[in-house]
Amino acid sequence: MRQSSLVVVANRLPLDDSSAPDGACEWRRSPGGLASALHAILQQTPATWVGWNGGVDSAPVLPDIGTLRIRPVALSEQELRGYYEGFANSTLWPLYHDAVEQPVFDRGWWETYRDVNRRFAETAAEVAEPGAAVWVQDYHLQLVPQLLRELRPDVLIGFFLHVPFPPPELFMQLPRRTELLRGMLGADLVGFQRPQAAHNVAQLATKLLGAQVTDDQITLDDREVRTGAFPVSIDVSEMEALAARPDVVEHAEQLRADLGQPRRVLLSVDRLDYTKGIEHRLTAYSELLRDGRVKVHETVMVQVAVPSRERVDSYRVLRDRIEGEVGRINGEYGRVGEPAIHYLNQPFDRADLAALYQTADLMVVTPLRDGMNLVAKEYVAARAAGTGALVLSEFAGAAAEFEDAFLVNPHDVDGLKATLLHAMDADPADLKRRMRAMREHLNRFDILAWARAYLTALDHTGRLAEGLRH
Repeated sequence: MRQSSLVVVANRLPLDDSSAPDGACEWRRSPGGLASALHAILQQTPATWVGWNGGVDSAPVLPDIGTLRIRPVALSEQELRGYYEGFANSTLWPLYHDAVEQPVFDRGWWETYRDVNRRFAETAAEVAEPGAAVWVQDYHLQLVPQLLRELRPDVLIGFFLHVPFPPPELFMQLPRRTELLRGMLGADLVGFQRPQAAHNVAQLATKLLGAQVTDDQITLDDREVRTGAFPVSIDVSEMEALAARPDVVEHAEQLRADLGQPRRVLLSVDRLDYTKGIEHRLTAYSELLRDGRVKVHETVMVQVAVPSRERVDSYRVLRDRIEGEVGRINGEYGRVGEPAIHYLNQPFDRADLAALYQTADLMVVTPLRDGMNLVAKEYVAARAAGTGALVLSEFAGAAAEFEDAFLVNPHDVDGLKATLLHAMDADPADLKRRMRAMREHLNRFDILAWARAYLTALDHTGRLAEGLRH
């Protein structure tokens, strides 16, 4: 068994399987969050990625991607239901997002979650060379750091939470709160998107574990766990290059023509999830149409809702509600050949997204709660001409970095309506100033800067981050 000095452990492998015309299985890098974020880093440094391959009851041998070795973890149908659909996405996900949807507590799910986390830890222990760094990702694998420490006390363990971490009073609702907290604190360095999350964890460590804490350190079991904020970012140069490609520019022009050459295009791109604020956004836009503040032939809204967790009941119910609301709005305010809202419930590849970003005069990113929201950053990266407006929820992690966006409380529908109108009617010179400031920040703090900051904090030496160069 080949071992690595850097091991990434995440719920999913950075691959999607799809059937080729001849029925063979093809593997490719999957679009979206974590895989896209880490792709730029792992192109540059040899590593092993441990993760689920997306199938049931199989863990086939998979080809490497360049210097990245792939190590699949198998899940059974029962484990998929209990660990992934159950505890991770019906218990932790809603609770960590301010209980926007009521979390479900199921004792059987917990046991499956714990068992699957142990399997991930055992696989990481097998592939990590002596003294390796193991970087565990996100809420699906919150028990892995402690389980791995018990198996391999010689390795350096990092944990990064991509989603928000809730205030103590919400976290305290979890029946297995102490085990979850201790699991995460098995790491040497626990990273979050925002400083408040580290503060929340420190408070809980004092209350539940009797730990000694400072602003950036938790002393537990005679061991020091460091904590900190490391806001995740994107591969800026990749998005800029995509947006500048002639075929993408041409596609953007064609999209605008297909939309009827409106004066303004509003765009939202979300996973279909109740945390994304899609229904609040539709309500606000519907009322602007009702009040005559927005005219269908002048302004077009495009809502992309990428399918997500379709086997989970609450997501199917949400999809039906949103589709019903879009139908109502188009029925009341659309015209023949001119819908008020163009709604697309399908996945998009990165080139198509870049074309959409080029088409949009206003990018409307209004989640009720989001760890970061990389769509906001992708839009800014795609706007090389310095035009366009970003309407951004105060409750997205990106709001702490993009102070020049049009910030809004998405729960306040009247405030959302006013902010949309403000952004639509803003002076072009003001828009350019705002976009320039956001682009400067993004170029300084891209995905490689994030990885360098985290990995340097993890190993103190900078050796892990040595290969990460622009």
